[in-house]
Amino acid sequence: MTNDNKFCHFCGVSITANSFAQKEGIYCCESCFLKEKEFRAVEVARDNAYLALTEALASALDIREHETGLHSKRVACHTLLLARSYTDDNEKLRQVYWGSLLHDIGKIGIKDAILLKDGPLTEAEWKEMRKHPELGHTILSAATFMKDAADIVMCHEERYDGSGYPNGLAGEAIPWSARIFSVIDTLDAITSDRPYRRGASFDKAKAVILRMAGSQFDPEAVDVFVSEEKTLREMVALKCGHASLDDIFKE
Repeated sequence: MTNDNKFCHFCGVSITANSFAQKEGIYCCESCFLKEKEFRAVEVARDNAYLALTEALASALDIREHETGLHSKRVACHTLLLARSYTDDNEKLRQVYWGSLLHDIGKIGIKDAILLKDGPLTEAEWKEMRKHPELGHTILSAATFMKDAADIVMCHEERYDGSGYPNGLAGEAIPWSARIFSVIDTLDAITSDRPYRRGASFDKAKAVILRMAGSQFDPEAVDVFVSEEKTLREMVALKCGHASLDDIFKE
């Protein structure tokens, strides 16, 4: 059966043979069909390269900070779990993953004497440390494909009540992605081992997060955290999140 008087939706040429794609009166010629297939293959290769690069950089940051395990990878995977309650757009989810993964990239610009100091920081040292969100935002802003990810980096130290830094943002002025990240970052900080202490239980972390809802944390983000408690408990116990990453980026 031929498609007489049918035209390709993409290039406008007349289609005299069977169309390769047809949906609600929209047709595609062979040439455009093949171009689309080629484009998708290139797009997948590009996304895989971006993913490998960001994960390698995050691993380097963890090593510099003497983090045990895969802190950046964990918080990125766990944040993605909560992000699914806000969007099912794969591109937005990629931005959440990249931003969560590279949340501390600005610490590249912090001196080792401050970043790796044993003991409490002086006020002057804290002033320098608090620059890392802006430094990170500047770094990622140079990569136009990471615009939304850069927003997470800039805002991940903000608090829901406005007492955070660097800009003292409050409530919905903080991007939702940064609001859910802060819940997960606290979860990982409490439940992970440190050189000076053992990680606490999930229940301990949950109690802290619930207590800080409305002050440090967005109550809605805390509600989403509670709704995903079963899966998060399993992920924290395994100290990984790779299965959820595969699910989130599936086509």
